[in-house]
Amino acid sequence: MKKSEINFSIELDNQNVPDKIFWNATDNPNEGINDTRAIAVAVWDHYHRGTLKIDLWTKDMEVFDMKRFYIEIMSGIADTLLTATNDKKMADSIEGLCQQLSKALEEEIKSAQ
Repeated sequence: MKKSEINFSIELDNQNVPDKIFWNATDNPNEGINDTRAIAVAVWDHYHRGTLKIDLWTKDMEVFDMKRFYIEIMSGIADTLLTATNDKKMADSIEGLCQQLSKALEEEIKSAQ
């Protein structure tokens, strides 16, 4: 049986706020440890039938990038939901919301310039 691992390493400042985030994965096509400004990990707790989440971001993560990050996560969730459940109606609803949010974010970025 093949084994695959994903690892995260977080450097914290004096107030325990993430300063740097590094990740590495066994099947990562990019060699070595990679840095990032945000991670979002969700795990299904089948004992309590709920989701456990870890959301971390560094001080360098810009607000517009954070908003785009979550819009893209939601869009990915729509794709995964369609693949896993074949529920096109729910996937399309999520994707429609992502399109609305993307448009609103584009307008927000334009008005900030």
